[in-house]
Amino acid sequence: MTREIESFITHFVTELEENNAAIFAGAGLSTSAGYVNWKELLKPFAVELNIDIEKENDLIGIAQYFLNDNGRHRISQHLLDNIATCREPTENHNIMARLPILIYWTTNYDKLLEQALESARKTPDVKYTINHLSLTKSKRDAIIYKMHGDIDHPDSTVLTRDDYEKYANERAPYITALSGDLVSKTFLFLGFSFSDPNLDYIMSRVRGYFKEHQRQHYCIFRKCNRSDYDTEDEYTQATVKQDLMIKDLKRFQVKALLVEEYSDITQILNKIEKIYKSKSIFLSGSANEFGEWDQPEVEEFLYKLGELLVERNYKISSGIGLGIGNAFITGAIKAVYDKHNGRVVDYLNMKPFPQFIKDEELRKRTWRKYRYEIVGSAGIAIFFMGNKIINGEVALAEGMKEEFDIAIELGLIPIPIGCSGYMANELWQFVDRNIQDYFDSTNKKLISAFKKLNDKVDKPEQIISNILDILELV
Repeated sequence: MTREIESFITHFVTELEENNAAIFAGAGLSTSAGYVNWKELLKPFAVELNIDIEKENDLIGIAQYFLNDNGRHRISQHLLDNIATCREPTENHNIMARLPILIYWTTNYDKLLEQALESARKTPDVKYTINHLSLTKSKRDAIIYKMHGDIDHPDSTVLTRDDYEKYANERAPYITALSGDLVSKTFLFLGFSFSDPNLDYIMSRVRGYFKEHQRQHYCIFRKCNRSDYDTEDEYTQATVKQDLMIKDLKRFQVKALLVEEYSDITQILNKIEKIYKSKSIFLSGSANEFGEWDQPEVEEFLYKLGELLVERNYKISSGIGLGIGNAFITGAIKAVYDKHNGRVVDYLNMKPFPQFIKDEELRKRTWRKYRYEIVGSAGIAIFFMGNKIINGEVALAEGMKEEFDIAIELGLIPIPIGCSGYMANELWQFVDRNIQDYFDSTNKKLISAFKKLNDKVDKPEQIISNILDILELV
């Protein structure tokens, strides 16, 4: 990745942490899921009008000409035939849905964003009419503004020149809402060509008010590729036009990032997610007995570890396992009050497991769903001890193994504290045997630090510095 892209990733992760990030999804995101692009969508209209769409850039005009001759019904039916068909969200949609983004804007009619958010166990509040803007969906996790309408109502979608000319009067609240978000949020434009008149009008208004004080936004374009064009002249023309557009976007404080292939966008989004989640740590642990250590020593270690992690701006989550979670959470809360702004919710995700479920099968299903939710909120998982009492005997905690499996499935970095024994030691041995699957095997410092997690120590507090080193190295 280029230094410019690395810089963008760092900035955008910071905006995610501050809840300031937003997404603007264009048609390019939908075409990668199998939907037709705008030229393909309007090609049948152009053929009927005896227009060569490959030589025509005024797609809105083509839609208007067809409307003039045939009325709205055929356009609505054509949209239903081509966009109402079911498609699966792409990996890009799914990554965006997993990120802590509240605001999504789109000119697309399809439901890919909604599907991706629902798959991520989030509740989207979808707005595609004026009246929707005044309503708030209960317990929403994200807002999708479909400024050009929704495929469920193809007759009211924005497509023709008439629709665009009436937009400022008939959908003025959308202009106000997007203008406000462009002022207060950092947008990442994906799959967007910046040829839409409505967005150009709105961004021009923001620029008029704020001039050089506009907020920084970003977009990602694929570089023009010679193989995409029939002649050298066409390739040169496209390259010049792309360069001019990139320079023009600077008027609106939109910085364009160029990639070689569309797959590079997925890599960028993956890295954003990985970096963001690497600042969130899940602690898995339980203990009815404490092995060679005393219970007060273990509790002091956990208290100190929770405190130091929050001091270093890590967010932590825990199911508050028996004998483990309380001391860990207590240290973390102390650090929130002593070192930060006192908002515990910004640093801690505490989810004690529901105990009073008599039906065993129901309890197992509930706990598994619960584990997915709490483990999935983090990027790193620490495993400590892991034992319980069954029929008066100490046994390995199978719940920890389940949490480990979920963590691996969700792509978390596993850090089992082998020297703490019990299930954590079993997990350390498994990771050690397959270490290349979980860590960069060329990073000698990281591998050495991981190996030390199984070294015996007199007191658990002696492993704190090694844990912090590993967190920095990963």
